[in-house]
Amino acid sequence: GGGGADPLLPAEGGGDRRAPFLLRALRIAVVVCLYWFTSIAMVFLNKYLLDSPSLRLDAPLFVTFFQCALTAALCLGLSLGAACGPPCAGLPTLRLDPKVSRSVLPLSAVFIGMVTSNNLCLKHVGVAFYNVGRSLTTVFNVLLSYLLLKQTTSLYALLACGVIIGGFWLGVDQEGAEGTLSWTGIFFGILASLCVSLNAIYTKKVLPVVDGSIWRLTFYNNINACVLFFPLMVLLGEFRTLYHFDKLGSPSFWGMMTLGGVFGFAIGYVTGLQIKFTSPLTHNVSGTAKACAQTVLAVIYFEETKSFLWWTSNLMVLGGSFAYTWVKGLEMRKVQEDPNVRSGERNDTGV
Repeated sequence: GGGGADPLLPAEGGGDRRAPFLLRALRIAVVVCLYWFTSIAMVFLNKYLLDSPSLRLDAPLFVTFFQCALTAALCLGLSLGAACGPPCAGLPTLRLDPKVSRSVLPLSAVFIGMVTSNNLCLKHVGVAFYNVGRSLTTVFNVLLSYLLLKQTTSLYALLACGVIIGGFWLGVDQEGAEGTLSWTGIFFGILASLCVSLNAIYTKKVLPVVDGSIWRLTFYNNINACVLFFPLMVLLGEFRTLYHFDKLGSPSFWGMMTLGGVFGFAIGYVTGLQIKFTSPLTHNVSGTAKACAQTVLAVIYFEETKSFLWWTSNLMVLGGSFAYTWVKGLEMRKVQEDPNVRSGERNDTGV
């Protein structure tokens, strides 16, 4: 749509033109801060649950399973609350339909791969390196768009991807030089990048099955994930680990687990909010800046000293991601302004 009205807010009628702008700017600032806080807090919390020397719990699948179960329960709770109280827009009544559940299953498999590999990457690498460790999502986006959707990518966007890959390799090299390299963490980081990219593609495919409702999709995804995690946890002997875990009766442990689950649930919501109040491209820029802040915070918090080349690798990954987003933004503007561009190129949001 090429209208002049701002799609972020309901149209403001007449009056002082400055107030709506200030309100809009304030709203965007609050949403972006909310996204940053939730996202960074979740990473640090998960690092504690997955790899804290004081906790010593080696059950990454259980931590992920618990978060999925809590997300499904929160979805159901909010849906029931909305059904009882005043009707709440965007919250559909949730009930489990086995047919829909089966249709969502391929996405749920990718979703499980995504959340598990994310957590396993975080378990094996430091929070400071976590962003570089799973920085190849953009590269996989380009690759999968070409292989699955037959969408080509411009030279500038490919150059930006080249910078990201360079930054990734330099980061791996520097972690090795500092003696903190975990190949397991790198493997899960690459897998997480691939799954995040696949997840975006499958989500687009599966959304019509749930009438385009992200809430419904979240609910089914997490229910399916809980069912699929059970045999995996049995296979990997995590129930035995939990049986011998000394803090299983500790309220503070369950408090942290619940908090992690709440943040896991909230991140989906605040991501949606940020995209709604800005745009997919601005969301990417915000995510890139957030990753930068997260890295700096982690280095300060864990009192780490990093080499100049290590910081360079981070800057390359962040710069490449930002450049890719910027190039995509320019291309989209061109597409919107030129009605002759094939509609096939129009649906690439550069997520």
